Amino acid sequence: MNLSESRPIEILLVEDSPSDAALTIEALKEGKVANRLNHVEDGVEAMSFLRRQGKYAKATRPDLIMLDLNLPKKDGREVLAELKNDPDLKLIPIIVLTTSRSDNDILQSYQLNANCYITKPVDFPHFIEVVKSIEQFWLTVVTLPRRI
Repeated sequence: MNLSESRPIEILLVEDSPSDAALTIEALKEGKVANRLNHVEDGVEAMSFLRRQGKYAKATRPDLIMLDLNLPKKDGREVLAELKNDPDLKLIPIIVLTTSRSDNDILQSYQLNANCYITKPVDFPHFIEVVKSIEQFWLTVVTLPRRI
């Protein structure tokens, strides 16, 4: 998928920090690529959304997932493992966007087939810059698989 397509890119943001979610949403609103962003706050809710269960029965399958690792109820590592082991969901690209700089978390995320690992900057201007660079690369350069 690229800019020549007319429909917006569907993004699922899985983030429990209200301030990080707000910054990400704001940065993507300012972007050049039409996108629709859905936001969930924990791993259980993310899996319900992706499996279209309960209140998410009519949810649109995302083209891209932005996943925090340190989530309540079901952490991001568990979500990543479930997604990449699910034949219906495994092709959705997953960007791990987290505060963790742990070598173990980085290695484990890639072993679980994350498409990339980005450590959240602590200062707001740099955080916005990082989100915009994610948009620039993932929504304008990369060809994403077609949504099912």
